[in-house]
Amino acid sequence: MDYQQIIEEVYQEVQEENQRGKVATYIPELASVNPDQFGIALVDLKGNVFGVGDYQVPFSIQSISKVHTLTMVFHVFNSKLFTRVNVEPSGNPFNSIAQLEFEKGIPRNPFINAGALVITDALCSKFQKPIEQISDFINEISGKNCVSFNESVKKSEQNHGERNTALAYFLKSYKNFNNNIDEVLDVYFSQCAIEMNCVDLAKSFSYLANDGFSIFANREILSESHARRVNALMLTCGFYDEAGEFAFRVGLPGKSGVGGGVAAVMPHKFSIAVWSPELNEKGNSVKAIKALELLTDKLSFSLF
Repeated sequence: MDYQQIIEEVYQEVQEENQRGKVATYIPELASVNPDQFGIALVDLKGNVFGVGDYQVPFSIQSISKVHTLTMVFHVFNSKLFTRVNVEPSGNPFNSIAQLEFEKGIPRNPFINAGALVITDALCSKFQKPIEQISDFINEISGKNCVSFNESVKKSEQNHGERNTALAYFLKSYKNFNNNIDEVLDVYFSQCAIEMNCVDLAKSFSYLANDGFSIFANREILSESHARRVNALMLTCGFYDEAGEFAFRVGLPGKSGVGGGVAAVMPHKFSIAVWSPELNEKGNSVKAIKALELLTDKLSFSLF
């Protein structure tokens, strides 16, 4: 399989079609990003890297980090964790307060904001220096020190974080939050302000294409059954209230972020990261989703 040729074809076709969206503006710092950037990096299970476009330019991974933090607490809390957060698609916006109240403080899944706050709260219970340990973990599974925190993005999110603060207090009122709210929010905003390029992001997802074993960290990150469950969550819940559409059009487990990135895996084949800042109305990258749809159309194998 000539992955380089395929992603170059995909890149060219997406550029020619030139679908447009809008960069995220509710985090002002993201609004200043050049909207024309577009990159793809694919990493196979031997560690070979294939890239095209702006695939070596760092960008804000935002909610994609929720997969990393979920992985960090998955095996420690496992069954207990999933009494605190469900595993169902939301069908509502990622920052919905109404849904959290309706469901009595149990978030629908770990990837909407309320669910990610529960995961971050669990992370703060487990680790003494959570921000540092998130960075160390992602660096390890990427095979290099590649994580940086964009303080401007973090401050921008903190200054416009009223809804996340409200979600945290809702969780606390339902006894589904154990740590200091400001401390957990600080960790949450930090993880969302992580910057990586497509190559390192694809490498950091490689273990999910490889039954939980990271070839870059050279160790098991998750058991095979836990890796399958994380992939199932990504397939059903990884794209906000567009998860069904993504599964229908693309059919890969993946996670998007409002920075314009998408990380996805083809189990037993490869991991891939695509980045383009302009988003559709659901908060997912227009060009990234189109690129992954074209990619799966061109490949002779499928998740299904």
